Amino acid sequence: MIITKIEIYRLSIPMEPFIIATGTMDYAQNTFVRVHTDAGIYGVGECSAFPMIVGETQNTCIAVAQDFAKIWKGKDALALEERLAELHLYIAGNATIKSAFDMALYDIAAKHAGLPLYRFLGGEKREITTDITLGIASADEMAAKALKLKEGGAFALKVKLGKNPADDIGRIKAIRKAVGFDLPIRIDANQGWSYEGAVEALQGLEAYKIQFCEQPMRTYNDHLLPELRTQTIVPIMADESVYTHRDAERLCKADACDYINIKFSKSSGIHEALKIQAVAAEYGVACMIGGMLESRLALAAKVHFAYAAPNVKFYDLDTCMVGHLEDPVEGGIQYNGYAISISDAVGIGADIKQEFLDKCEKWVI
Repeated sequence: MIITKIEIYRLSIPMEPFIIATGTMDYAQNTFVRVHTDAGIYGVGECSAFPMIVGETQNTCIAVAQDFAKIWKGKDALALEERLAELHLYIAGNATIKSAFDMALYDIAAKHAGLPLYRFLGGEKREITTDITLGIASADEMAAKALKLKEGGAFALKVKLGKNPADDIGRIKAIRKAVGFDLPIRIDANQGWSYEGAVEALQGLEAYKIQFCEQPMRTYNDHLLPELRTQTIVPIMADESVYTHRDAERLCKADACDYINIKFSKSSGIHEALKIQAVAAEYGVACMIGGMLESRLALAAKVHFAYAAPNVKFYDLDTCMVGHLEDPVEGGIQYNGYAISISDAVGIGADIKQEFLDKCEKWVI
């Protein structure tokens, strides 16, 4: 099945400003690709650039996507490992845009097999419920929003922190006062604390029943994670510290984390994400599937992955719920409150509405 052309779109989705420890986003900097074949089947892929974390912007994704398209044109779309290896050989890193191309190939392969992607991957449907994320604001603002989310049926809160430790403790104290102790709270520092700050913050948060803390420190402090774990009862989830299965093995061997957060924008897509969850499983380290600011299309691909990845136990699949002001997706992930489902359509089962794409900047290779 030969790749005949690839369409690349600047998929900018307007959103309410979203604040984390490392910056503010006022639109989702996404890239959408369609990989067409001579069999009349095309695959779709989407990625979401988060420059302050992965070092890629929407513009770098689009530029590199054009190079990838030239590499793949005229080659077999079903030779998945060969095609992905070509991208890694061409450029180191750039996992975000690689994930869109990876996703499109898996979509083609599953469509060719006449199967929904999760079944193509050997998975089975199971119940999945996502958390919902709170961006950084004042303690009072975050408490008020947390209460509103609880009253709206939230399953779990993921609270962004990573500023001054004392202020962060105050934020969680205010949220717990508003919502009580029955609602699970996960926190994400996005590398915002020093080692000393992480110790202060996590010890100060122990009284507030924290399910886990994502990425408390910069990745260059990975060697301090084992010691940090001895200083607190709050479980540690590695996020930016794990891009590949080799990173997962390094941290697991060092006993440096309790959990691992898998994101396609870090792993370069489904192929590597499956390896990460398998390595973590060998060490008894459960995983979460998370994301940047993807639409319901990429989120659907993540659900397919989760159905096929038994070591994925936590779900942070709210990226289109944290301020997207427009929904450009046909099909894709569906929400019943915070419970998630996907259809049994072949492939990923999602596409971007043509009327939205008609407004987007486009390149065709």
